[in-house]
Formats: sequence, C-alpha cells, structure tokens
Amino acid sequence: MILPSHAQTMSVPFLDLPAQYADLKEELRPHLDAVLDTSAYILGAYAEQFEQAFSRFLGVRHVIGVANGTDALLLSLKALGVGPGDEVITAANSFVATAEAIAHAGARPVFVDVDPDSYTIDVGRVEAKISPRTKALIPVHLYGQPADLASLEALAKSHGLSILEDAAQAHGATYRGRPIGGFGDAACFSFYPGKNLGAYGDAGAVATNRDDLASTLRKLRDHGGVKKYEHELIGFNSRLDGLQAAVLLVKLKRLRQWNERRAAHATRYTARLSGTPGVQLPTVRDHATHVFHLYVIRVPAQHRDGLRAFLQGYGIATGLHYPVPLHLTQAFAALGYRPGDCPVAESCARSVLSLPMFPELRAEQIDYVADRVQRYMKEHV
Repeated sequence: MILPSHAQTMSVPFLDLPAQYADLKEELRPHLDAVLDTSAYILGAYAEQFEQAFSRFLGVRHVIGVANGTDALLLSLKALGVGPGDEVITAANSFVATAEAIAHAGARPVFVDVDPDSYTIDVGRVEAKISPRTKALIPVHLYGQPADLASLEALAKSHGLSILEDAAQAHGATYRGRPIGGFGDAACFSFYPGKNLGAYGDAGAVATNRDDLASTLRKLRDHGGVKKYEHELIGFNSRLDGLQAAVLLVKLKRLRQWNERRAAHATRYTARLSGTPGVQLPTVRDHATHVFHLYVIRVPAQHRDGLRAFLQGYGIATGLHYPVPLHLTQAFAALGYRPGDCPVAESCARSVLSLPMFPELRAEQIDYVADRVQRYMKEHV
C-alpha cells in the first residue's frame, strides 16, 4: 500500500476530549474549586445535585451515583437478588463489563445473538434461552441505539423476569418518546470520559423508579448502610466522588446539544457514504432516537483491516467495537460456547469499524473521512 504524503493528510482523532475541555474550562473551574474548598470529595452536595438533575433529565424517581458503570451493573444485580445458581440473559455483542457484572454477582451469563441491523439483542432468540434458573434480562443499548424494549418488557412480564438496562452508551436516547433509563427495573450508566456524558475519571449511576431498589442500592454502594458504622448489608465501596459529580453536573446541561450534533454528524456521514460499495451504514430503530455514541459501519470482513490501515495512513483514527464477541472471550471459555453459536455477533466482530464521532467534529473532517472510505472501498470491492 502506498501511504499518502504529509501534504495530503488531515488529522482526525477518534475522540477529541481536549477540544471539549477547552470549551468548558472556564465554566468548570469554579465548581471544581468549590469541591476542593469544601473537601466534599466523596458523595456530598455536588453528588446529590447531580443525582437530582439526572433523575429529572431521565424522568425517573431515583438516581444513585456509584464509582463506575461496571459497579452500577453489579450492585443492581445484587439489589435484584441475583446470585449463585441464577442465569442472566444478555447480548453477545457488548463490552465485557456487561458479562463481568453477571459473573461477579455469582450468576451465569447466557449470551444471545444480535439483530443484524441494530446490533442490539435479537428478541426473537431470547425466549429459547429462558430456563427455570433465568432471573433477569440485560438488554444493551449498543452504540447509542435503544434495544427493542417493548418486546423485551412483554417477554419479561410473561416469564416473571427482571429487566436491567445497560445504558452505558445511550445517555439521552429515547424509546417511544421516553428517555431510556426508565424502563424495566433499573438502568445502568457509565460516565467513562469518552461517553456522551463523560466524567474526568471513572463514574457511574443507576436509575430506577423502584423505591425499594433505590434504598438497597444506596446501602450497597456505601459499605451496606446510609449512616457511618451502621452496616445493614454486606456492601461495597462504590461511591460517586464530588469532583466527578461537579464535572457531570456542568456537562449535563449540554448533553442534549451534544447529542444533536452527533445526530447531525451521523446524517452527514450517511449522506456521504450512501451507495458506497460494500459499506453497511447504521440504521435507527423505529420509535427510537439514536444518540450515536459511536458511528459504526460494516464492511466485508476481508477488507475491514485493510480499510482501517488505509484510513490510519491518512491520519484518521478508528475503533473496533468489539473485536471478540463475549461468548468467545477467553474469560468465559468455561461456559462452553463455540464459534457459530452467535453468528451475527461473530460476523460483526470481523466486519465492524467505528469512524470518528464526537460533538466537536467538523464538517470537513467528516467529508475527509467519508471520501477516504469511499476511495478504498471502490478500489477493493
């Protein structure tokens, strides 16, 4: 492959957090100083304010801030009573944290293949995986796209199962006119820095309309109690810290605007890439809004790595989400899954490519990326 000369390249990062910080810096500093001046480092006033603000944003009764998104999943499973001997059904195409939380709760992850268009869990394959040991379903709102919640809720109700939304990539997405986060029993959010709503370190939260779950979660996150030295449960040390809460409170005000920019960027990508040989573009589920945490295309597996190297040669950073499906990850080898068990997820692992996507992305950068994708695919497909 002949790489381009420096004069022909434009640097397009996969994510540009420094640009976001430059825009927020002056607004953030007084809030960070307030946390430092009061030493409200663990939970505290800013954590409470953020929990209240995010609960209003989602339209739910409770938000419980925790240390990270993985803990949000684990503590929610514990609060739902999931433990040894239980099974929890989830999608084969997700970040490993989804399955890790199930395993750490003592339960067995049961993986289901995904829909080839939305990449979220294939609801039509879920019922066959339900057994007497099944306790809960974890749909993953992947890449910013809501799962088919109405069908999952009907299925869960008929089998007496809990639903725990993995909303780590879908802050602000909606389903049938309602923000995701208020469906099922609870929803879990990650505020990892690269998320649509990201902290400046690790942070997470659980949203729920159930008063009993909220009460249990507040105890579980803080060593099993809500008062110091009063330990009602065997809990965890998983508290939202004040600095991260202050950052999130400032950023939350801009989340809708940032999501609108992502959607506009996705529209431009799609218009520029439409008709490109061998490129499958993202789709948006009916009755849903997609917040495009990631803009993911699929290309023939034999061309994916070549396209990625070609784009890198032009200064374009890309990502793979995810290169190994969960059921074939070494950590879960003992579960006995084999290649072919989840063919769509396995195909995605070989063929997906995430293009640069962040609110500060410029139109000329999108056009530059799209033009290079088109150039490579037209020459190779």
